[in-house]
Amino acid sequence: MKKICCFFMSILIALSMSAGSVCAQANYTNYSVRSGDTLSKIANKNGVSLNQIISLNPKFSKSTAIYVGETIKIPVNGLTGQENEVLRLVNVERAKYGLPALKANVQLFNVARIKSKDMLTRNYFSHTSPTFGSTFSLLTRYGISYAAAGENIAYGYVNAASVMRGWMNSPGHRANILGKQYRELGVGAAKSSNGQIYWTQVFIKR
Repeated sequence: MKKICCFFMSILIALSMSAGSVCAQANYTNYSVRSGDTLSKIANKNGVSLNQIISLNPKFSKSTAIYVGETIKIPVNGLTGQENEVLRLVNVERAKYGLPALKANVQLFNVARIKSKDMLTRNYFSHTSPTFGSTFSLLTRYGISYAAAGENIAYGYVNAASVMRGWMNSPGHRANILGKQYRELGVGAAKSSNGQIYWTQVFIKR
């Protein structure tokens, strides 16, 4: 079963739900090497192993030397990689409409992960947690100030590509993803023992 739900808050509050859909899995994302990077650092940053990167980039089996500006394929099968892929896909969609890219916010990623894990461990699917109430309560708890905030949640989608397709096919979720007011994003995913994934996106405007 696949479910998605969205929520946003500024002066007004709105809530919507709709059914989801599945699309083909994305196997990798492209990473541009920056000053100070090493393959090991890139692997750690993206939550994958060095061997996984080498398997996608065979040239590194002979030498792991990298150069600033070089493009490397990064697998997105790990949850951290999937979260980063959601961020990338959000910005791909925003670019189509001339909207500024959303910046990754480490604190928002943490809040989104807490929300997804809470839904998993407490077996619910809602914007309101029996533990801490709304996700916006978590923003306040962690000292994250905002003028506007939004949340998309989903359940049952197998990867970043499929959950993004589901969200983009739903007007309410699409509105959050393409929100002109937002500037920062956090993404969190939590996987159950049977492989089902709970997804959360948290958007803010300062």
